[in-house]
Amino acid sequence: MLKRTGIAVGAVVLVIAGAVGWWLLSPLFISETVNEDFPFSANAQVPESMTPQQVEMVMEGMSMVDQPVEETMPAMAEPSGPAAVKTGAFRDADRFHKGSGTATVYMVDEDQHVLRLEDFQVTNGPDLHVLLVNHPDPQNRDDVQGGGYISLGSLKGNLGNQNYEIPAGTDINAESSVVIYCRPFHVVFSVAPLQEAG
Repeated sequence: MLKRTGIAVGAVVLVIAGAVGWWLLSPLFISETVNEDFPFSANAQVPESMTPQQVEMVMEGMSMVDQPVEETMPAMAEPSGPAAVKTGAFRDADRFHKGSGTATVYMVDEDQHVLRLEDFQVTNGPDLHVLLVNHPDPQNRDDVQGGGYISLGSLKGNLGNQNYEIPAGTDINAESSVVIYCRPFHVVFSVAPLQEAG
């Protein structure tokens, strides 16, 4: 009886250990690509009954309309659409944790910002998060947590083009880098030091 109980407990422990091992190690062998469109239409009002495909078809159809218009240039035109505020290139954290691509913070509205990752690639890992960090070029956990950071959520994929909303009220001037960070092990996977765009 005691032997059977020991075997049952051993089997349960083995299953749990296998599941944890898979969770920790599988990202090293599996890549996930995410390709999101640039949020140009962040402020656009789209009828609820329209699907994204229908919106795309309408926009494509309108782009083919060729109608000449003669208007005088206004004295001062306000820029419209998202404007790049800060940008930086991802670098490797070390010989094993590698990253590349660009991170750009766009101002979509007066108090609305979006982080855009383009041509992005990073070594995959368990529970990776996207952080805006005050430190200009963090190397480790102390650099990330010491100066303060804002989590933009879980990394959507380790490859591709992605958008992350920045919480309203964030002081973009105080944020100096974008970090891909492994929460379970507190490891920096890649860093993009940010500079003023322009």
